[in-house]
Amino acid sequence: MARIKLQLPATFSFKTEIPVRISDLNYGNHLANHVYLEMMQEARMRYLAQFGYSEKDLAGVGVIMGDTAIVYKQECFYGDVLTIEVCASDFGARSFDLLYRFSKQDGSLVCEAKTGMVCFDYVQRTTVAVPEAFSSRAT
Repeated sequence: MARIKLQLPATFSFKTEIPVRISDLNYGNHLANHVYLEMMQEARMRYLAQFGYSEKDLAGVGVIMGDTAIVYKQECFYGDVLTIEVCASDFGARSFDLLYRFSKQDGSLVCEAKTGMVCFDYVQRTTVAVPEAFSSRAT
């Protein structure tokens, strides 16, 4: 089976820090897989907030996750403080990607990730166009 390979940019437009909590660990005593998704959502919300947006209001529309990919590079443990960098890319008519790079305070790479975000009208339950107000600011 071919391994997933993500092409991340050299620099990201946003970064935030999130500590690993004791409740984030699994039976292997390292960061649980599902917590990476939770941290990605937290970083995504902080990223959108810098523009005055949220997942429910991205310049008047919502967003919903269409897909995700995570490529793990090393374990994380209780007490690690992760730097999560985020940027937007690959804008389409109704969707765009968010790219993430997780690293430890020593700069070592923890994981690379991507979420495919689809613009969504939660009232009509249908996809909608990416707002130009967002795409022009996020690139």
